[in-house]
Amino acid sequence: MNLGRPIFAQLMDCLPRYRFQVCVQRYRGGYKIKNFSCWKQFLCMAFARLTYRESLPDIEATLGSVRDKLYPMGIRGRVSPSSLAYTNENRDWRIYADFAQLLLHEACILYAGDEFAVELEQTV
Repeated sequence: MNLGRPIFAQLMDCLPRYRFQVCVQRYRGGYKIKNFSCWKQFLCMAFARLTYRESLPDIEATLGSVRDKLYPMGIRGRVSPSSLAYTNENRDWRIYADFAQLLLHEACILYAGDEFAVELEQTV
């Protein structure tokens, strides 16, 4: 049901946020982080990927153009270009790799008896 929320926010609600936090804690992704959390970075990068953005300036321009819609999408606070660039460079990539593997594992379980499972298994 829509409830007036953006589709992106509804999609992100389907992700197991608790499991994401476990991945963050495993690699100490929240250590000494005040403003730009791992979840916020994930949301920014997922939005960029879903809107086919390929470069940091392109991501920044897109996020800047929808600044008034960021809060309803789940991205709290301002996203500065320097903080996005810094976190992409310095945060442990294994957090997101583990989360992706977790999501792929759950997808394999969900589509075990389906024809799509063969394509999914080859992708994995």
